[in-house]
Order: sequence, then C-alpha cells, then structure tokens
Amino acid sequence: MATAKVQLEDDITASTVVPVNALTGLNPDYKNPSVKLVDNCEQSFFQRPDDAVHRGSDLQTELDLSGTDNFISNFQPLTPKDARELMEDVIHFDEFSKPMRKVISRATQGKEGEYFVSSAHPRLVDGKPSLNVRYLQLRPDLVNPVMRYLSEISTRLARGLKVDQAVHFPVNAVLPGRRNNPRDVAAGIRPLAIYNPIHYQELPELFMDFICSLTGKSPSTTGAGSEGALTKGPFNALCTTADLNTALVSFILCGYDGYSTAAGYIGSQRRIDHDISLLIPEIWSRLPVEQRDPHYLIEHRQLEKLEDFEYQGRTVYASRLGYRITERFVHTNFGKVFDYPTAVFDEAMLKPETQDLASFVDGVDNVYEAQQRVAQIYFQDGSINDACPPLKALIHIMANGNVEGKTINDPAIRSMFTRDYLLQSDWYQERLSIKQQRDCMLWQRHRDYILQRISETEQGDSFNQELTHKLETTERILAEVTHASYLESLQGTLGADWVHRPAI
Repeated sequence: MATAKVQLEDDITASTVVPVNALTGLNPDYKNPSVKLVDNCEQSFFQRPDDAVHRGSDLQTELDLSGTDNFISNFQPLTPKDARELMEDVIHFDEFSKPMRKVISRATQGKEGEYFVSSAHPRLVDGKPSLNVRYLQLRPDLVNPVMRYLSEISTRLARGLKVDQAVHFPVNAVLPGRRNNPRDVAAGIRPLAIYNPIHYQELPELFMDFICSLTGKSPSTTGAGSEGALTKGPFNALCTTADLNTALVSFILCGYDGYSTAAGYIGSQRRIDHDISLLIPEIWSRLPVEQRDPHYLIEHRQLEKLEDFEYQGRTVYASRLGYRITERFVHTNFGKVFDYPTAVFDEAMLKPETQDLASFVDGVDNVYEAQQRVAQIYFQDGSINDACPPLKALIHIMANGNVEGKTINDPAIRSMFTRDYLLQSDWYQERLSIKQQRDCMLWQRHRDYILQRISETEQGDSFNQELTHKLETTERILAEVTHASYLESLQGTLGADWVHRPAI
C-alpha cells in the first residue's frame, strides 16, 4: 500500500556496517550478509525550496516560514507596505496557504523598519530573483514524532518483535540522484544529459563516478564539474582515499547495488527538474525485493547494457554509463504509478542519444575526460598510494585506460570487487587488525584514566566505588578486544583504514 515517506537525514550521517548474524529482528526478505545502519547527526535540514516561488505549491515551506525562530537565506526582506500590496491583490493572495496568508496579514500591522519574508519572494540580486533560496527546517520527525512512531510500531508488529527487541532500519536501497544539464554554449558548460531515468552501474563503473564526483550545472551554483563534499577540503579534512576505501568495503560487504536517477534534464530537450528523483522511491517501495535485483532485471530485459561505439572514427566510451532501463521496465513497473507510462517515458527519454547524437557523444566524452582528469590528481598528490588495491586499479584505468595491461573489462579486475575476493584479501584483513589494535589502545586509555581517578579519590567514597565498578567493566572489555576471537568477530565489518598522513 502507498504510504508516507519520513525523511530522517540530510547531509551529515553517522553510519556503521554490521554482519546480519550480529542483529535480530531484521526483515527476512533481504538477504544481505552485512547491513549498513545510519543515524542522523543534525537537528535541522538545510532545504532549498525551489517550488515555493509558486504560491500554494510547497505547503511545507509555507508552514515552516510562517513559524518563528527561522534561519532564512536569500528571501527578499519585505516591508509592511509590501504586505498591504500583496493583500490587495486578492486573487493571487488567496493562492497562498492559510499559514502564509496569516503571516502577510500580520505583517500589514508592522512598524517602519520591520521586515518579513514570503515563501514566494526570493531575494532580488541585480534585479533578478535568486535561484538559491534556503532555510533551516527543523526535522519533521522531531516536530511531529507520530509518523516515525507509527512506522516503528507497524514494523515491530509486522516482524513479530518482542517489546525489548530493537527495531532496525538498515539501508536496503542505494538510489543516488544525478543532476544533468544540456550544453550551455554561452557559459562554456558541456552537456551531461546522457542518462535515462534510471541507470544501474556495477561497482567498478559506479566507483569511477564516485571518485570523479562529476555533477551537472545546478540552478544555485556557477557551473558544473567535479564537486561535492568529497572534493571540498573544508567539509572533510581526511584524505579522499580514506572515504573511498571505506565506502567500497561497505558496498562489497553489504552487497548493495547502485541505481542512479536523473534530475534536471534527460537528453538535451527534456527538462525534468527533480520529478523523477522524487518518483523513484515510490516505484522502489512497490517492487518485491527480488525484482530490484539487477540480475533479475537484466535477465528479464528490463535493463540494457550500454556498449562503447565508434563515432567519426573514434571510440565513445558509453560503457562507463552501465545499464539503463528499457521500455519493458516502464511497462512492468511504472504502471504502478502512471495510467499510461509509455506516454511519459517514450524513446527519447529512454534513449537520450535519439534527441541529439552529437550532444550525447560530447556528454559521454565529458564523463570520460573528467574521470581521466580527476584520476591524475591522485598521482600528483600521492594519495594513489593510500588507495586499496581495487580502487588503485580503478584510478590507473581512469587515468591511463589500463593497469598492467588490464582494462576495466578484464575478469581479473572485476573480480577485485567481489565479496569473496575482499574477505580473502590481505588488505581487508589488515583493516580488521588495525581496528582491533585501535580498540585495544582505546580501552587501555580508559583503564589508565580510571586508575588515575581512583588514586585521586578516597577509598569508601561513593565515587570511588563507582569508578571501581567501571574499572571491572573496562578490564572485561579490554580482555575481550585483545583476544583472538575478537578479530574473528570483526569479519563482515568495516575494520579501520590505514591512512594516517594527509595528502601532500
């Protein structure tokens, strides 16, 4: 049955990977050997309400901005005189939802020098409305915890969990959005609208994209290119390979598949904004788990592989785009949402090259050349040396087309991205060993600190007794983490990265 989505995260998340045999009460439909558990680190979401400029279309933003204690960016400061003019335009004023109408009505009584904002009025910059309106939204599950409570209770009932059992909601689908843009000759921006609504990429191709972090032009930024948190030092002081190593281990251990969804444009002529990115979770939640499996979709011809092809005497590396959905997928699955799905997702949407082949080729070249350019940076700063073997091989292939004569299609390369290879590899076992060493050092520090505090307090004191109890617990855990069985228990977890030095 259709249900409501509860947004739990925005930008900053704490996560860990746990073998399923260490958890109870999981959904039995999923067969992942390990799962990723996540938790939000933020109290607010930094929202960009693009549609709020259309009065009455974004009810959540109008409700949020009608409240107090808001943090608002790039909305136009309006005066009481502006409020009165808005109210006098009765027809358009009535298009606002009730909360925003109340704000405007109240603002008419304001004094000189007082200001308010309307959800439909972005800040004017050089006489033009800003395309980068933002505000901090208090997490809806904190404002109204009923929806999250209901989801937990219904899940508890569905799984038959006891009252003292935890309800786990591990990651069970990875559906990143991909911003695409057509060619912008005036701005010197190359096309990237080469993807159809849903693409599946096997791990080698998926991580080429992650390493490159290539994105299309955003309405709120100056251009397109390799950007995102992974590419910005102020957001992350770690060497990039530390994140990539851990991300790859996570994907391999959990057996997650990466399906990217289109936003912005599909081909040079079809503008879609974020409509499809919002639609895909609706489709995915209605698919049986086994029908989300890429092997099932390929076998049933719902996914087709893109192959490299010749164009004007040279190779176009379209295989980097992986697989894309077919008309059979549209017939089978989009009918769950649309009455006539093929009227929406026609050949031009499913095969963007039919809109403009030259633009499609330039877009594929854009991806290939950006991946090559970004890969060279890993050699220049020395961070290639900190990459785990599969990533190191990928970076070599991105930069040079091969590694030791092997291309991306070589079975020896592709086998490096399998769970069997990972669990048997020396570098993964080293991650587990490093994790055990760091845990031992941590609990030794805990023990030393407690012993120091005990020496500073009088025997018989209640605080001294509490410390003695903590010491017993600490020594028990220290004995556990130093034992050989602890290393064995870490199988199927992330372990710890060996990177200690920053990039040069």
